[in-house]
Amino acid sequence: MPASKRRIPVSPPGMADPHQLFDDTSSAQSRGFGAQRGPGGLGYPAAAASPQEAFLADPVSNMAMAYGSSLAAQGKELVDKNIDRFIPVTKLKYYFAVDTMYVGKKLGLLFFPYLHQDWEVQYQQDTPVAPRFDINAPDLYIPAMAFITYILVAGLALGTQDRFSPDLLGLQASSALAWLTLEVLAILLSLYLLTVNTDLTTIDLVAFLGYKYVGMIGGVLMGLLFGKVGYYLVLGWCCVSIFVFMIRTLRLKILAEAAAQGVPVRGARNQLRMYLTMAVAAAQPLLMYWLTFHLVR
Repeated sequence: MPASKRRIPVSPPGMADPHQLFDDTSSAQSRGFGAQRGPGGLGYPAAAASPQEAFLADPVSNMAMAYGSSLAAQGKELVDKNIDRFIPVTKLKYYFAVDTMYVGKKLGLLFFPYLHQDWEVQYQQDTPVAPRFDINAPDLYIPAMAFITYILVAGLALGTQDRFSPDLLGLQASSALAWLTLEVLAILLSLYLLTVNTDLTTIDLVAFLGYKYVGMIGGVLMGLLFGKVGYYLVLGWCCVSIFVFMIRTLRLKILAEAAAQGVPVRGARNQLRMYLTMAVAAAQPLLMYWLTFHLVR
């Protein structure tokens, strides 16, 4: 018996295989998404480039940014040089190199300078050591804080007397600054006229002359607490203390060069230097009284 031939139906070209249970859609999906593949070939759509990426991809923009950065660096260097020329920032850091122990000892020295013996400033390789290592070194921290505290105490004193006003407080601050400026200019002019070669700088003068604000604060506070009697007692003590302090400090600064040159103690030029030292020291109590007497009633 001849073998039976089974007819296998031929599916049309557009139809799927009749023996396949489900339609194969992978090819269609691959055809649909094949045109949208990203450059990495992971099958994800390629994201549109952001404006920043497009900007950074431009070599002209990169060159402009590099040029701008170099200009900014050069401008910063130029500003730093000019600032250091007119405002010695590096030197100012030295005058603020203090700690709590130094401040406590320095305040004690300002109120009780009578028992202190060694007034020489210590040096390390021709450079004065930082104030926190030497109580005799001048600093700007105490004068700056004392000046601000003096203005606040003056405002408190005016407020207790119902005389406070911003204009009057500003006048008090500007008056104190004006007198300090006049003191510095007068001393510098005197040193120039006397041809004194000293290592005393302008910042040193501001520091030494600013120590008088500490005694002024004490006098005004005692005046607020105990009246005129407390004011005159404390201010008188502080005036004598600052006079002794300035004499012993400036003597080493102004007369040291004359002693090194072997100038006779009773020489004419040396006598003038001694008079200058005493004049600067005597001006401190007068200014302390002038700037505080109207604050206590």
